[in-house]
Amino acid sequence: MVRVYFHLYNNTFLKKRESKMKKFKLFPLLLVFCLVLAAFAPSAAALDEPELNAKAAVLVDLNTGRVLLSKNAEEPRSMASLTKIMTVLLAIESVERGEHSMDETVTAQSDCQTGMDEDSSSAYIMEGEQMSFKDLLYCALVHSANDACNVLASCISGSIDAFVEQMNQRAAELGCTNTVFADPNGLSSENHSTAYDLYLISAEAINHPDFMTICNTAEYTVPATNLSEAREFSNSNALISSRSIYGWGAYLYEYAAGVKTGFTQAAGYCLVSTAEKEGVRTLAVVMGCDGNGNAGIDEYKNFDDSIKLYNWVFDHFSYRTILTTQDPIQKAPVTLAKGDGTVTLQPQADVNLLLPTDLDSGALSTSVTLYEEKLVAPIAAGTVLGEAKLTIDGQDYGTVKLVNSAEVELARGEYLKQRLAAVFSNGWVIAAILIILVLGGIYIALVIRYRRLRKKHLRQRRLMEQRRRAEQERLYKQSREGSGDEYFTGEEPAVDYTDTDDYWK
Repeated sequence: MVRVYFHLYNNTFLKKRESKMKKFKLFPLLLVFCLVLAAFAPSAAALDEPELNAKAAVLVDLNTGRVLLSKNAEEPRSMASLTKIMTVLLAIESVERGEHSMDETVTAQSDCQTGMDEDSSSAYIMEGEQMSFKDLLYCALVHSANDACNVLASCISGSIDAFVEQMNQRAAELGCTNTVFADPNGLSSENHSTAYDLYLISAEAINHPDFMTICNTAEYTVPATNLSEAREFSNSNALISSRSIYGWGAYLYEYAAGVKTGFTQAAGYCLVSTAEKEGVRTLAVVMGCDGNGNAGIDEYKNFDDSIKLYNWVFDHFSYRTILTTQDPIQKAPVTLAKGDGTVTLQPQADVNLLLPTDLDSGALSTSVTLYEEKLVAPIAAGTVLGEAKLTIDGQDYGTVKLVNSAEVELARGEYLKQRLAAVFSNGWVIAAILIILVLGGIYIALVIRYRRLRKKHLRQRRLMEQRRRAEQERLYKQSREGSGDEYFTGEEPAVDYTDTDDYWK
């Protein structure tokens, strides 16, 4: 009976123990499995970019100039009528310089139809027709009229070729490195640029109020001229115009403003536009998109892609203050400074960045570069001493200037030490000091010798005076003793002083 009970107890105990061991062995396996999943899981900061039809694109934060998305943005491509952005920019700059005025009457020359064919977008301007400078700008940018660009070019520079040279010069000034203009309207296949270069040109253009007003106009009427009745035009930009030939209102986007469409078979469908929502200002460039004219589809992907980009940034990004002017960045040593001999570097201004909403800004790292190899006191408060490169999760977010918030005072004791050390480090100074010391030693020796001789002279003079008086007293006594009642005549007998000690030796 006891054996049976022991056998049953032993079997039960062993089964429970085996069960616990199995559970214990499964735990590390589950832990390893979880770690593997965590390693391959996407990071919170890894924001998926939208899929684009465009062959090249760039999306930029206009407030900071930081690129938020880039796709083949440095790849040169045909740009079609996006060329007109530079043409109108130069025209408006000439008005701002006072070379032309918006109300100026311009007469179309014989070159107004240069490079055009029957399919070219046109305002049907004829040679000899007179139109205001302002109306030509609206024709070029709103209706994308190629002939209006030719008229503007001749008016501004005297010829189309001279204007094209000016276009290329201005592009270089704006930092464009892969842009070539061959005409003022984009009809030539030799015109090419990149998405990023077009951002540089467009960012400059939209800073001019007249440019932004014109490119954001949905409809415009050109008054009658000497050769034509009034003309009514609609903007081809379907993001802002319900009467655009592209979609007839299908692509209206409430946050969009400007800028310019473009299309040729070589360039595909292109668009430069801007959009702003809740303080987030962005500019998008898309190039080489599909549409009805080149892909036989009923969509225009340049507008689709632009809307995708704007929704993506508005849905997933927000401005955040990652640094304030009170945040200490780094301490730097300062020569001759009072106190601990350092200065605290702080941002010159608050740093607000457009960041993905799920990005941990606490992962910010800074790399400081000082403008001077050695900082020396005194330093006035607010002096720009360097800059800090900002990086979050390995991505560069630009730089911020660094200043000292408080004055760095001069430690005068240290200053004097340094000046003395600098003086005595010069060989000629040491030589001069040695000469002065030698001359000073000679002078002191001469003074000592002079004083010794003078003391000797005075001592001998006193001695002679004592001898003379003693001799006088002796003679006086002798005269009294030898003459009886005779009085002393007062004449002193001659005294020979030749026996005195060497007087002048």
